[in-house]
Amino acid sequence: MIIALVGEIFYKEPTKIALNCSGVVYEVFVSLNTSNKIQSKVGDTITLLTTHIIREDAQTLYGFLESSEKRLFDTLIKINGVGPKVAMAILSTYTPSSFANVVSNNDIKSMQRVPGIGPKSAGRILVDLSGWSLELASDCAISDDSNLTQVIMALESLGYKGDVINKAIKGLEVGEVGTMVKNALKKIQGL
Repeated sequence: MIIALVGEIFYKEPTKIALNCSGVVYEVFVSLNTSNKIQSKVGDTITLLTTHIIREDAQTLYGFLESSEKRLFDTLIKINGVGPKVAMAILSTYTPSSFANVVSNNDIKSMQRVPGIGPKSAGRILVDLSGWSLELASDCAISDDSNLTQVIMALESLGYKGDVINKAIKGLEVGEVGTMVKNALKKIQGL
């Protein structure tokens, strides 16, 4: 499996990039968000994390600058009926953190903004991801805030589910972990 590529940009289009890695040029599909973040020009060296998908008729590479985007892509393609093209459309429409908010709010209208996703597909994707919303939020939206991550783990250990925890931590003032857990528990009691 190819898990990352380090190479010079051979050419770049909005949804794909070709990387020259020691004389072998790989075509890698990227989201519009990733493409916009790549400010390099032809000949510059970049590193892309990749997901390598092997099918009977093709081998394709999907590239990401951030590990959170790669994890979200890998999660999305595991959902029945969501292939790499739909997953890339989602990643082109939303950043991982904004998509975590869509999932935690069960926002079908926002899901339908993604090209190729209708009301039925949007509902199915949100239902399938409802258990993942906490993981998406902790991976994407608050990965750099270790206190909030500790609060989430504490609430999980007390047996609370992802949707309740998401409501409890929304708008929670960051401070000492113990105080944050107490405030989250008070919020849960008020739900």
